[in-house]
Amino acid sequence: MPAPYLCPNCKTNRSRFNIIEQHVKSVKLNPQTGDIVEELEQGTLDPFHVAYKGPEYRIQCGVCGLIEDELSFIKRAQLNQ
Repeated sequence: MPAPYLCPNCKTNRSRFNIIEQHVKSVKLNPQTGDIVEELEQGTLDPFHVAYKGPEYRIQCGVCGLIEDELSFIKRAQLNQ
């Protein structure tokens, strides 16, 4: 369900935001060259590779440029009603 946002930094913007979708790609790199050696599927990660557990979306304020988790913008709007 959509929720109103308010920027926790500039505290004035309620309407201009960039929604950043995060697409995770797990890879193994060559330590000397930095080239991708192997792309790993989320279900087949080796025991030493921790799966990404971060947010699916990040929000950027369209006025001041702050980038935070969506929950920060929602909570600021709820506190400032």
